[in-house]
Amino acid sequence: MPVTDMSQTPASLIRRLLNLSLVSQIVIGLILGLLLAYFAPAAAQATSLLGTLFVGALKAVAPILVFILVLAAVTGHQQGTQTRMRPLLLLYLFGTFSAALVAVLASFAFPTSLKLVAGADQLTPPGQITEVLGNLLFNLVSNPVKALADANYIGILAWALALGLPLRHASEATRNLIQELAGAVSSLVRAVIRCAPLGILGLVAGTLAESGFGALLGYAQLLLVLLGCMLFIALVVNPLIVFGVTRKNPYPLVLTCLKESGLTAFFTRSSAANIPVNLALCERLGLPRETYSLSIPLGATINMAGAAITITVLTLAAVHTLDIPVDLPSALLLSIIATVSACGASGVAGGSLLLIPLACSLFGIDNEVAMQVVAVGFIIGVLQDAAETALNSSTDVIFTAAACQGHSESNADGLSTPSEA
Repeated sequence: MPVTDMSQTPASLIRRLLNLSLVSQIVIGLILGLLLAYFAPAAAQATSLLGTLFVGALKAVAPILVFILVLAAVTGHQQGTQTRMRPLLLLYLFGTFSAALVAVLASFAFPTSLKLVAGADQLTPPGQITEVLGNLLFNLVSNPVKALADANYIGILAWALALGLPLRHASEATRNLIQELAGAVSSLVRAVIRCAPLGILGLVAGTLAESGFGALLGYAQLLLVLLGCMLFIALVVNPLIVFGVTRKNPYPLVLTCLKESGLTAFFTRSSAANIPVNLALCERLGLPRETYSLSIPLGATINMAGAAITITVLTLAAVHTLDIPVDLPSALLLSIIATVSACGASGVAGGSLLLIPLACSLFGIDNEVAMQVVAVGFIIGVLQDAAETALNSSTDVIFTAAACQGHSESNADGLSTPSEA
């Protein structure tokens, strides 16, 4: 009899693990990844394939998911239903500008000097703010097939809206087919997200085994300023903004989004990969599809508080390194430039780091020195990019829920205790 019990123990353990919530499973995957990277680095590097496959699956399904969901939301839109997009756009812009201001204040309170390094000469940053905005406009009119293939979410949104509006007058059978397609793609996404614990295990084990954190010690103060700003935005500024909109305790919503969206985004380090996660979270929160199917992919493009912090902190670190005096008007102008640049970060290859030379030009810093600052950004990117993505992505859901909560009292209950996937 004891032998039988022993033979059933692994299966029983697996069943208990499968019955845990998704977040609990992800935490277990995180711990196993840390242990594997520490005790068996060779095995950890092999395990990194799981992380690569998970991120690849999310990135593959995200464009078609966004296209179908937006198309379904527009074709099924009921006359008179509010999508709350105008207040959401204001929240996105205000949140990003607030992040830039916090980064300016933190950089003056804790001035940081850099040990400049070479290594980013082969990169080509945008030369002017008009170039950044031009990239966004060209993405808007991109070929629809190319937009899907390149995960160009501005173009995907534009084409989904362009097709969805005339399809509102299509036959009932056509509109029902689109809704069924949306349900099918959503089911596929839920299946991919269930693999998150294995994906996180592979990502953590592979990253630590390959690079470790030894190279980050030389930039400890810079990292503390960057991560401190991002934590302040996540735990203080965002809750204040949500409270200003809803007049309710913001922390149940904020902590839920950080736990269920931010945690995954931290390890995938990809806003595009986290779009399916955010859409699934919005569904569990009971938010209207007409809103979140538009706001989440749009937020992944223009809601960039983390990027604004990165641009501002690294630019002012270069300024302090070169002993360049900065007055208040210049600091405020930097906040505006960082906000606009961050909103266009997704339209530039290299993301927020390649927009640093643009901000540095405000203080007369030449491109050669600015690109050395970009190289520093790549060195600390293991943590910087992870935290930036977690803040950006979780804030998309936070602001979407805050904007929706005002017109639907039924959402309020879901914000506190969302069901697990």
